[in-house]
Amino acid sequence: MEIPPYIADRMARRMADRESLLSPRATRNADYIRRSGFKPEEPVIRPPFFRDADRIVHSKAYSRYIDKTQVFYLVENDHITHRVLHVQLVSKIGRTIGRALGLNEDLIEAIALGHDIGHVPYGHLGETFLDELCAEHGLRGFWHNVQSVRFLDDIEECDLTLQVLDGILCHNGESNNHTLTIEGEADWDSFESKLRKIEGGGDAHPLTAEGCVVRIADSISYLGRDLADALEVEVIGERDLEDFPENCMDLFGIAGRKREAFSDINRKVLDILIRDIITESYDADCIAFSAEASACVAAFKEFNMEHIYSNQRLLANREKIRFMFRYLFDRIIEDIEDERENSPVYEDLINAPWVSPRYVATAAPAELARDFIAGMTDRYFEWVFRRSILPERVRSRYRGW
Repeated sequence: MEIPPYIADRMARRMADRESLLSPRATRNADYIRRSGFKPEEPVIRPPFFRDADRIVHSKAYSRYIDKTQVFYLVENDHITHRVLHVQLVSKIGRTIGRALGLNEDLIEAIALGHDIGHVPYGHLGETFLDELCAEHGLRGFWHNVQSVRFLDDIEECDLTLQVLDGILCHNGESNNHTLTIEGEADWDSFESKLRKIEGGGDAHPLTAEGCVVRIADSISYLGRDLADALEVEVIGERDLEDFPENCMDLFGIAGRKREAFSDINRKVLDILIRDIITESYDADCIAFSAEASACVAAFKEFNMEHIYSNQRLLANREKIRFMFRYLFDRIIEDIEDERENSPVYEDLINAPWVSPRYVATAAPAELARDFIAGMTDRYFEWVFRRSILPERVRSRYRGW
């Protein structure tokens, strides 16, 4: 059913009014760039970046967020953060900052929802092991932000805009930037240059202010949340809190180092840092922290690295997981080279109807193994491993007692 012209005209004027209120540094909907442009646009109902968010949400890769580790793998607790919740938090934080700064919230949402699609089973630990395997098989280093672009642009061919893909590629929430300024030109050559730079171990800032907002939102989204989760699953305790940085205690107004004093740490972190970013970035040519907040974020990340991410309780199964990655990588390549059509890599990647035939035709076996493993949820990874390594029972009419 077509929208009557008089309604479409009013909607278009209302949209134009909203865009007129945006900051001069905001990305306008009319400035979108698509590589193909073969899918029709209906900007009155769904502007291009709004449409990109829909395409990401409806991708197969997005649906697999549901069972991907954020930090704590092999933990039975439904109250801790998984990847699907993390990207929603980044989107919410980013849109809060973007609204205050007069930026394009649709673009922020699309970048935020897609930014971690390339994460592998078991989070950053799994990424480390997959990076080792890629190097051993002659591939470029593994970077989850590059893999996010690969899933959305190559494997599923979602035809996303340059601005969204650039923001996903350049998010790098593990960095600690006091100030972020836009970088690059709005063209595909500049995008490819950034991609090659990141694959080589370098870094690149986003093309848009919205991309900078997502990058800084990602950086602050997990600080308090990871600490709260670590206390929830008892990976750390009050002895660890004795080492919590003094400047963070002061900035976030934490009274004492007992567990109860940290009960609302995530709320305090987000409230204070969001206000700080808005204050420092308003009518500026950058997205930035104050010097005090930047130092606090750096100290907070160092605390989390030492007491949470490098905690031996969290890494107790490290060698078992490394073995699983190595075994599966080799087994998947073997399945491809022997053309085992009933293997998981054929059923769920190579012959899957949603996978681009162009991608399948050009990807080498090691690349297919990398992408197949990177796309797995934790649960599916374990299932494929069990299926690959355990013998199958022979069914007979007589089953015993």
